[in-house]
Amino acid sequence: TRRCADPQQEAEPLLGESGFTGGFIVELGSQTGELAKALRQSDATQVHGLVRQVDQLAKIRKSVRQSNEYGNIAFEKFSGSVLPYTDNLVNLFVTEDLGEVPLHEVLRVLVPNGVALIRSGDKWEKTVKPRPENIDGGSHYLHDATGNSVAHDEVVAPPRHLQGVGSPRWSRHHDR
Repeated sequence: TRRCADPQQEAEPLLGESGFTGGFIVELGSQTGELAKALRQSDATQVHGLVRQVDQLAKIRKSVRQSNEYGNIAFEKFSGSVLPYTDNLVNLFVTEDLGEVPLHEVLRVLVPNGVALIRSGDKWEKTVKPRPENIDGGSHYLHDATGNSVAHDEVVAPPRHLQGVGSPRWSRHHDR
């Protein structure tokens, strides 16, 4: 794939190659924010851009606010080798340059079957995080054709850590 001048023309083949239909997209090393905006093609998508050049951040954020996509698309500064996400969160990871971020760190944040698209020269290399053998996948609404809703999953268990925090944050809250 050759580098396109139009971010929309570049985003469509990336989304097609990845099989992405919705979820959380991360663009590492965003320089203009245009590719991130083009990757968000439905309301079922949130995009987070990580910007290495801090002097570009205000300009990128202004562009997103002007497009009325702020909230669904957001950017923040990034440096280092550890991505600011919890395990198994990102559905699609896109970057033209990994920089100091190792591939195993990208795989850590990807969901099972999540896709990383990393530019290598004029081509995009696709890496898919393998689905662990001990995660059961039901083929029907109630797991399988028997109608039994119990899966044979060895990963689901009582919570051991906090994955994310939503509201209300306190049990004595006016929303409860």
